[in-house]
This record gives sequence, C-alpha cells and structure tokens, in this order.
Amino acid sequence: MDPQANAFTEEAFELLTELESSLLELEKSPDDADLIARIFRAMHTIKGSGAMFGFDEVASFTHDIETVYDLLRNNKIVAGKDLIDLTLAACDQIRKMVEGREDIDRETVNEITAAFKEFLPAAEGAAPGKTKQAPQTVEAEIKPEENRPMVYRITFSPNADIFLSGTKPSLLLQELRDLGPCTIVAHPDKIPRLSEMNPESCYTYWDIVLTTDRGINAIRDVFIFVEDESLLKIDVIDEGAEKEPADYKKLGEILVEKGDADKAAVDHALENHKKIGELLVESGVVGPDKIQAALVEQQHIRETREKRQQAEAAVTIRVPAQRLDVLVNLVGEMVTVQSRLSQMANQINDTDLLLVAEEVERLVTELRDNTMSIRMLPIGNTFSKFKRLVRDLSTELGKEINLITEGEETELDKTVIEKLNDPLVHLIRNSIDHGIETPDIREQAGKPRAGTVKLTAEHSGANVLIHIADDGAGIDPEAIRLKAIERGMITAEDNLNEKELFSLIFAPGFSMAKKVTNVSGRGVGMDVVKRGIDALNGTLDIRSKMGEGATITLKLPLTLAIIDGLLVRIADAFFVLPLAAIEECVELTRQDIRKMHGRHMTHIRGEVVPYISLREVFKIPGELPAIEQIIINRIGDDRIGLVVDQVIGEHQTVIKSMGKFYRHVREISGATILGDGTVALIVDISQLVSQVIRKAG
Repeated sequence: MDPQANAFTEEAFELLTELESSLLELEKSPDDADLIARIFRAMHTIKGSGAMFGFDEVASFTHDIETVYDLLRNNKIVAGKDLIDLTLAACDQIRKMVEGREDIDRETVNEITAAFKEFLPAAEGAAPGKTKQAPQTVEAEIKPEENRPMVYRITFSPNADIFLSGTKPSLLLQELRDLGPCTIVAHPDKIPRLSEMNPESCYTYWDIVLTTDRGINAIRDVFIFVEDESLLKIDVIDEGAEKEPADYKKLGEILVEKGDADKAAVDHALENHKKIGELLVESGVVGPDKIQAALVEQQHIRETREKRQQAEAAVTIRVPAQRLDVLVNLVGEMVTVQSRLSQMANQINDTDLLLVAEEVERLVTELRDNTMSIRMLPIGNTFSKFKRLVRDLSTELGKEINLITEGEETELDKTVIEKLNDPLVHLIRNSIDHGIETPDIREQAGKPRAGTVKLTAEHSGANVLIHIADDGAGIDPEAIRLKAIERGMITAEDNLNEKELFSLIFAPGFSMAKKVTNVSGRGVGMDVVKRGIDALNGTLDIRSKMGEGATITLKLPLTLAIIDGLLVRIADAFFVLPLAAIEECVELTRQDIRKMHGRHMTHIRGEVVPYISLREVFKIPGELPAIEQIIINRIGDDRIGLVVDQVIGEHQTVIKSMGKFYRHVREISGATILGDGTVALIVDISQLVSQVIRKAG
C-alpha cells in the first residue's frame, strides 16, 4: 500500500471510531445539532478522502449516507433508532472496505444502500415518523454550520434616551466581549457642541467585529431589552470556511458594503495614487471614524483567518510507531551511557567532569521525559470503542445497560493501551453476561430496569488504575467454591478465603456459565485477562457484594520501557525494585531477628510487617552483613518487606527483556545494564510475593 493510501486508512479508522461514538450519543440526544454535524463531517471526510486515494467503493457507498445526514442536519428528517442501527451497520461495512477484506457481503452492502435511499424520498414526501418541519426563522438560516467560529459585523446605534431606562451600553459591549474575540470602534460624529449637549442623552454609536461560535441568537440575546428602541444590524462577514484565504476585502469594498460610501466616490478616489482612506476623508465623503472601523474590520478578519490556518497546520503530524520504538530504544541506551558517565565522574572526582556529567544527566532526563510523553495517549479512545460493544451485547442478551466512562483523559503508554484492549473486552462482556440481571429480575430486586457498567481510569503514582464496576448481582464465592470442587481444582476440605476464591475465576478453563453461548461459557475469557495483565506487569483485584455488584481493578504501569527503580545489592548480585510500590527503608539487625524468634516479621512503629529475604528466595550464598536493609512495599492493601544487604539508591531503569530461556521465571520481569556494564535483574514484587505464598501454602 502506498504511503498516501496508508495515511487515508489510518485517518478512516480514527473517523470510524469517532463516528460510532457520536452515533451512540445521538441515540440518547437525537436533536443534538452538534452531534449531527460531527457525523456529517466524518462521513463527508471519508467520502472525499476515499475518492481522492482510490477507495472508490468507500466513496460510492458513503455518498447516500452523507446525503441522509445532510437532510438530518437541515431538520428534514429525525434521527430514530432505525437510522442509528443502519448507520452502525454501514460503519462495519466501511471498515471492511478500508481494510480491503475479501469477506464483504455484497448483498448486505446493497441492502444497506437501499435502506438509506428509503430516507431520501421521505424528506420530500413527508412520510410520517421520519420527517419534521424545519423551523421558518431567520436564525435557522444563518445558524453557524457545525458550531464553528464565524465573524459578525454588528452596528449598534442606541436610542438617545437609553440612559433613562437604566441601561449602560458599556455593559452590553462587555457582554459581546464575553462571546469571543471582539474589536469595537466608537463613532463620535453625532456628539454636539458642549453647550448643546444633554448629559442624559447618548450620542455615540458603535461598529463591532466579533468572532464567536455561539451563533446569532447569542448576539441578539445581548440586545434583547434594547433592540426595539435601537438600530441594530448584524451581518455575517466570515463563515469560518477551512480553505478561506487569509486576505480579506479591500477598504473601499468594506465602506461600500456598509453604506458609508457609494461606489462612484470610491472608484473616483482609486484613480489617484494616494491611499483611498486619506482621499475619502479629505473629500469629506467619509469621516475618519468610519475609515477606522473599516480598517479594524479588515485587520480582525485577517488575524482570525491566519490563526485558523495556523491551528489547522499545527494540529498533529503522523509518525510510524516503529520510529517511536527506535527513538525510545536509543533514549534507553543514552540513559545507560549517562549513568556510566556519572559513575566515572564520581570515581575520578574531577570538578569539570562532574559538571559535564550533571549537565548530561539533566539533558538526558528531559529527553527521556519528552520521548515518553510522545508515546503517551489518552485512554478515552479505547473507552469509546466499548460503547458499541455494550449496545450490541445488551440487544443480544435482552438487557438494558448503560455504560458510564470517567477519566478518559488519563494517559498511558501506547504499548500498554494496545495490549489492554482484549482484557477489557473480556471483562466488560463478563460484567454484562454474568453480572447484570435481566430487566424483570432487576425490578423484582428493587433496582432500575437498566443496569450500569462503569469504566473509570485514574493515575496512582507511576501506575494507572482502571476500574470495571457493575451494579449487578455480584459474585457468589460459594458458587465459585462448588464449581472449583466439581472441576477438581480444590477439595471440599480446602479453606479458602473470599479473595482466594475470586482468584480461581482466572484459572484456565474455569467458567460459571451454565451453557456455552456466543458471549461466554468456554472458560477462556478471564484466563486471557489474567495472562494479558501479567504480560503488562499489572495486577488484578476483585471486590464484590452479593446483590450490589462487583468491581474489578486493574493496576498497570504507565510505561513498559523505562521505570524509576531502587538499586539494591545482595552479595555481588544487583537487583532493581520498582520505586512506585516502595514506601520506606528500615534496618534489620541481629537483635531484631532474635526478638521475633527467627520469624520473618518485624515491628515498624507498632505494626507487625512480614518480610521476605531475597537472599533466601534467589539462593545467593555468602555471609550475612551485621545490619541488613528492609524495603517496605505496598501490595494492594498489605505491606510487605524485602530484605537486602545494601540499598544503593534510585536508578533510572531501562527495561530489557530476559529472552525465551527465562520466560518461566515469574519473579523477574526483566533486566537492566548499570553504568559499569553490570547486569541488574528487575524484581516483579507482586509475582515474587505470590510465588512465596504459594510455596509456603
């Protein structure tokens, strides 16, 4: 595929995702003009770009859809469920066409096209239920298309007695400024001599040039109490078109258009070589204030168009993901080299070299942070995909379900987001199928007929927490225990707590479904979730209350490339512990061990905290130091210590994979290279604790 076609494919997928999200919102708010305009704009772009880059089938198929939404945009038809269903089906077909898939059902495509064409004569024939009368008002005709910013010329000449009603024109002008960028020119030519002036009369009038996306009604609302007693004229002088040139009308054209000068006087002035404004003022045709108002309008339009063009030119640039991966790898190597430089500078203890090392460290840190921020994407794009999933599943299962999303602006590394899609799909499907009850059962339980699935993302230190919560029936621990006994996973004598029983859900082949359906029952979904989250170095936590619902929380690292860690030593071996989970470091003496009679526990400010000796876990030989160090970590709601010989300090860790030979070593998530070339292993603390508990139990 050539680069241009590839660019269209990427853009089309983004537009289709936005389109689906807008359609689902339109189903709830069928009269939302902004949503309708957004859908029309997306269809128009897909059609136009498709034709440009050789996707003729896409352009042809989209043509009738665009026409229907143009009718909807002009208030000639209404957006019902049948139109939304049809458009979503059309989106699926467009996606297949863009992908170039061979399994496109031409009969289905023809049926969808024919169904859209049924809406076209309906607009003319006024078929009941599909049309509505467009409001016959001036405001509807000049309403700004797609709520884009438009430029208005406003002439406001208040009645001379406006002050007597308590109205201050200055406040009205301030309200206009609140609507958007505004330029105001006052005309004093009607002000009489001081001896003839009435202090209670208003002699000034104004020309205003306003840029706003609020529409003409918002402008009229400013003058609602004085419009009948004043001269008010509002004209659209720039419609905010994307391809409008930055230049604007000449000064003479503006004066003629406003009625400040006739065309003959302007043409006569143009025959001279002086500036037209000077000539018109000299000849007495136009006052200087009128020239000033026209110049202000001219400059306002030029600046507005230039800003619009600059904004359009500087929105985004597309970079292949592979280039970002190469950049991150190079930055990772620079972090390693910088660490080595700092170490050498400290050893040599040369002042100049230390200054250079500090400067390099600062630059590399900034480069690392900026590079990682380039890879960070808001999770909202992933969340929006699930609205369609929830809608389709609720229809298939005969349930009424609302999806609520929060924290869409939360950012994650693109690699994490790409690998997160499948686990989230399975978790949401599971909540809908097993958690949310049917409407009748919910009503009997005193709940609303419509169930709720809430998808939330939030930052937590160097991690992101994603919560999938539902208000369904909850998870029954006893039912899980009986199913596990039936499958031979545990025995009837095993005494498992609720948390341990919930963890059985993620075992391969385990399913609570009574029968296999298109949605669940094969016992592979939650296993996929567990393996996917483990691959991301994340953790899973389940909370549930019978009759009230369940919440599954995913804890994920922000990035998989570089982490901040704590470098520790045991004998001659070096390890890195992720800094995000560490709370504090305390000493462990021989006396402390004797007090606890050799048990792996210690007292920290009145609290008993268990600990794990990394020397014992990794079977590292050598003599124990007189004073060891305990690094206290927070794992979920629990605190647990890891005992090492020495804490060296914080270390920016570039994660390197361990290779296939070590893929079964769950306690180690990767490795990094220190400044002197030594390899340090990165400890996966949650997996380490799980393995120790499993072996002890």
